Amino acid sequence: MKALPRRGTAFDESMVGTVRLAGEARDRPIRLDLAVRADRILLPHRTTDATLTGRVRIAGLADDPGAAGELEISPLARRRIRYRLDLTADGRRLTLHGWKSVTARRPLASMTVLPFTLSEDGAEVGRGTLRFPLATALPPFLASWRFPRREDAQAPRWDGTPGRTEVWYTTLTDPASGTGLWLHHELTAPSDGSPARAHGWIALFPPDGPAEHARYTADPGPPAERLRGKAGPYTWDLAEQPAGPPLYTFPRWAWRHPVLPAAHMLPAARSRYTGTVTHPGGELRLAGAPGAGARIYGHGNARRWAWLHADLGGGDVLEVVAAVSHRPGLDRLPPLVFLRLLRDGRTWPRRAAGSALGPFRAVIGLPEWSVTGRTALRRITVTVRQPEERTLALDYTDPDGSRAVCRNSESADARITVERWWGRWRPDGEWTLNGTAHAEVGTR
Repeated sequence: MKALPRRGTAFDESMVGTVRLAGEARDRPIRLDLAVRADRILLPHRTTDATLTGRVRIAGLADDPGAAGELEISPLARRRIRYRLDLTADGRRLTLHGWKSVTARRPLASMTVLPFTLSEDGAEVGRGTLRFPLATALPPFLASWRFPRREDAQAPRWDGTPGRTEVWYTTLTDPASGTGLWLHHELTAPSDGSPARAHGWIALFPPDGPAEHARYTADPGPPAERLRGKAGPYTWDLAEQPAGPPLYTFPRWAWRHPVLPAAHMLPAARSRYTGTVTHPGGELRLAGAPGAGARIYGHGNARRWAWLHADLGGGDVLEVVAAVSHRPGLDRLPPLVFLRLLRDGRTWPRRAAGSALGPFRAVIGLPEWSVTGRTALRRITVTVRQPEERTLALDYTDPDGSRAVCRNSESADARITVERWWGRWRPDGEWTLNGTAHAEVGTR
């Protein structure tokens, strides 16, 4: 049963200070610009857990716009506000641990001063102090507070209705080895009322060889441990750290009210993954690998479709679904494009239906496919290339028994250009992904 939407809490926070690294005699300036997101209303008398994403700058050492972590807000119950933030500094993975010890004697100072340590692989490598500068940071801090509607995006939609399919999948790229990973769990209730079935697969896309995969079957039902499992000679045990807000590829109402043939969304626009994957060739160790999890709920696969997830760096993400419906009548239409560009904390087009109803076009094929589109002041061109040697073909069975084939690559190439109208079209962003784009083309 779908969880009812509820109010969450969102705000931005900036802090500045200094840090002294082990073996150094001088302090380095440090600055944090963070976005805080909680799934419920923040109340001072209770403990609220939230996610942290944002930018960490340490002079001469780090400028990581993709830092992510957790925040525990408990000013009265536990008298503390605890920060944990993972960041990349000069190729090293560091963790910032800090806590504000809230006291009644000095409430203002205790709420605005954050002592912290920096650690690497559990060993302390530095310590310092951050401060919230009231004169410059308080006005934007107060203006940033929002109480958006939230819902449990991971909660199963499954209720056993015949003719429905629900999918959970995760894709990521290991930055150390360049290997792509695809985890897929699918739950299908046949249209004829026969017993539901659950199955899935794991696939690896090494940069220097063909894709490998193994399938598994499971008891009908949502995945109990979505990122832990076994399929043939493969085992995986991963932890997911959300590093971005939810992203609704289709209109939010289409996810809440399943009236369309299918709907797609990301519980977090981007996440980081840590853990291990064992495979016939050895073991893949992941440490903060970028990727994302996604959800699909509907009546089965489209007649034709193309999909792209592109991590553009700096917290920016592009998600594209272009599809031709399998329903009679709708299957004669050109592909509808659902495109969502999350950039600098804002999503374009503003409404998810904007790309589907506006002048956006998709040309679906292999080894290359493309999407173009525009709104009044911005236009985009997306070109995706899935080399045959880096693409894996797998088949699907829909609830009505029809078959479809997807050709997936978690090591695809993509080129994205964005232009903005300033009297004429001027460049507004350009990204090239070599082997780190996640893409798929499906046909019948």
